[in-house]
Amino acid sequence: MEYAAMTFWLFVIVFSALGVHRLWSSLVQPKIVNSLLLPGTLVAQLGHILGLLVTGGTVNNTTLVKDDDSGEPETGGDAKTRLPVVGSIITALLPMAGCAVAIYWTAHYLGAQILEAMKASQFNQLLLPTSLPAFFTTIRGVLSLVEHLVAVVRASDLQNWQTLLFLYLVVCLTVRMAPLTGNLRGSLGAIGLFGIIAFLVGQLAKPEAGAFGSAWPLIVFCVAVLLFLLIFSLLLTGVVGLVKTVLDHQ
Repeated sequence: MEYAAMTFWLFVIVFSALGVHRLWSSLVQPKIVNSLLLPGTLVAQLGHILGLLVTGGTVNNTTLVKDDDSGEPETGGDAKTRLPVVGSIITALLPMAGCAVAIYWTAHYLGAQILEAMKASQFNQLLLPTSLPAFFTTIRGVLSLVEHLVAVVRASDLQNWQTLLFLYLVVCLTVRMAPLTGNLRGSLGAIGLFGIIAFLVGQLAKPEAGAFGSAWPLIVFCVAVLLFLLIFSLLLTGVVGLVKTVLDHQ
């Protein structure tokens, strides 16, 4: 059940990141959004390029931010891999894995106190909602998790440049865990494949070894950050829409 829960929350991370990115792109030009998220865009693009190379694709005319209305990263040339299905999964997996690794090392060097404060809470692992009562319990739990994240950030030294840089990089990297254009199916397949591999490894390894237990703090942290951004973005979108409606009727 632990591996099913881990897979479920990875899906939550991907769809939350995708939702945040699309909400921001509806408020301002996507080109501006992707430019502000440049560190995360760079990591995701490098992962995408590496995925193309290892699966037999070719890379030409690569740009981080296209100079058009979409503003999305672009990899020119033959973007098709030589490995059906598996190639698209690998190409979609590496950008997400790259962002996850970057978040880990960024937290290790710049935000260790914040991550430790998050791990010190009761939210050291998230469960899989398997019933209606468990679903609402999970909703209340993740709202408390977001509240705890806000409290931890407010209690941190916000005048320290390392803390501010960490928060900026975390936002860039978590939002850029959203699948790149055309990679949504591959991303979903990559997460499903990860869940299967995690289950098999867990069955082969000793139960007390906790083969993937060390990944939970990072997953919990990413879920908290993205759900906070999603809630804030929805509220902001609602306010902007309300203001536009009022002004249009004047």
